[in-house]
Parts: sequence; structure tokens; C-alpha cells
Amino acid sequence: MRLAFMGTPEFAVPTLQALLASQHSLQAVFTQPDRPSGRGEQLVPPLVKQLALKEEIPVFQPEVLKQSEWESVFRDLSVDAFVVVAYGKILRPWLLEIPKWGAYNVHASLLPKYRGAAPIAWAIANGESVTRITTMKLDAGLDTGDILLQKAVQIEATDTAADLHHRLSLLGATLMIETLDGLERGALRPIPQDSRLASHAPMLKKSDGEIRWDDAADVIANRIRAFNPWPGTYTSFRGQILKIWKARSTKILLGESYPAGSLLYHDAHQLLVTCGRGFLQLDEVQLQNRRRTSALDFVHGVRLAKNQHLVLGR
Repeated sequence: MRLAFMGTPEFAVPTLQALLASQHSLQAVFTQPDRPSGRGEQLVPPLVKQLALKEEIPVFQPEVLKQSEWESVFRDLSVDAFVVVAYGKILRPWLLEIPKWGAYNVHASLLPKYRGAAPIAWAIANGESVTRITTMKLDAGLDTGDILLQKAVQIEATDTAADLHHRLSLLGATLMIETLDGLERGALRPIPQDSRLASHAPMLKKSDGEIRWDDAADVIANRIRAFNPWPGTYTSFRGQILKIWKARSTKILLGESYPAGSLLYHDAHQLLVTCGRGFLQLDEVQLQNRRRTSALDFVHGVRLAKNQHLVLGR
């Protein structure tokens, strides 16, 4: 097939690499404009652009996909299909109608569950033990197109969003090549999604990372994994932001009760926080304007004594 690729971040790179190594012919890459980054706010090209330029593939970076400006560009490419992976823009009906085979997407969820921008994070946050990587034919809805192929992926108890993101990106690349090859052979039958089973995985906000200590410990532990690396999970400690990078729920019996959010130095090996149900054992934290550190180094640094407790949060 003659293809145009649309994608932007790291998640899209393995699929672009797979297309470049395949029998298919890549005519152009569309990606987001360069964005300022770092303290110097210097413009940084997306990773997809960097790879495309290295392989001498034409790159286009529209700020807005206006039909009046871009329809002729897409038609002149004369491609059979679009491959879309984490592009960051909605493709309007006029654009989807241009390639004769349509547009095909890699989506990191068990569609129709977790439609939306952050399926990996919300699957972990909601305590799923299995997710899927899906290829589908795009339509005018939000992740509502017919499913082509799916593969299940186990979510391990220690997986962060970054861990799962990496595995799914690699598997998605393989699945997209299988999808394109299957379409050419006429071997795939699109399967309509059952919208009654759909759920939404909205874009993450900074506020999603604020810990509610009235929640159960296992719920909080899942959110810590789900929102790593962004937006991170955090609470307040002595008026400063305390980020929690690694933690786990634990069952332990104490001789007295404490309000939810109480930070306890239980013994020489455990820094605990009481939750609405159960306890969270902290493993790795970061106090505002400090480096990430083990929980035990943190407790020694702030001089929290055994049998003393502080209430975290506002």
C-alpha cells in the first residue's frame, strides 16, 4: 500500500519504524508542530518528525487541518490509506474519505472500553488486570470505528503507565503491519463496536494526581502506578508538595486508630499512611524542590520519630 503516517509522540515511533521496514510505501508523515520545551523554551521537534527526516520522508506539521488548506495536499499524495497513531488531532469526515482504503488507528485499550486520550492510565487506575491493543478503522466518532485486530496484554501488579506504554507501543506496531497485510489479502472482517460496553478515558489533568486519603489503599496504589510519570501523585507535607512515586497497599494491625492520611513511621522498615481502608506503604517519594529518594531516607531527613504521626493533605 501507499501510505501516509500521522503520529507525534514516543508511542507512535515503533509503528513508524515498522512501516519503514515493511513492504508498504510511506509517502509522507504528518505530525504536530514543534513545541517549546525545557527551561530555555527552545522549539523541539516531535520524535516522529526526527525519525522521518532521518529516513528522508517528507514531513508536514499543520497547526490546524483546514480543508481549504490541506485537502489538495492529501489528494496529491494519492495514498491508499492513512495510518494514525497518537496524532493528537481529530480527523474530520472530509479527510477520512480521501484514501480509498480509509484510515487505520492503533489504540491502546480493550475497545470499546476506554475510548479517549488516556486509556493506559485509566485502565491501571481502575484496577484492570488485562488490557488490549486494538487496530480499528477510523470514523467520525471518538474511537468508535470498526475493530480489525486485538491482542490481550497482562497488566502486572507493579506496572506503571510508562511500563505498559512501552509494551503496548511495540505490540501496536506489529499489529498494525498485520492489519495492513490482512486488509490487502482480504483476510480481515471489521467488527462493529458495541457502544453499550463503552467507557471514556479522558485526558489527564494535574488535579487527577492529588491523593484522596479517604480512598482505599489499593485504589490509591493503583492511581500512583497509573499516573507515573504524569501527572504524578501528590499530597502535602508540612506545607510542601510531596510526590509519591512508588507505594503499595499493605495489611497490618496497629494497636490504635488514626485518621485517614496519617503518616506513621511504623518500624525500621515501614513508612505507612492510613487510608479510608487499609494502609499504604511508601517506597519512593520526592519532597518539593528535592530529589526522589527512598521513603526511609525521607523519614530520616524530616526527622519523623517512631510512634509520631502527621496528617498529610490539605
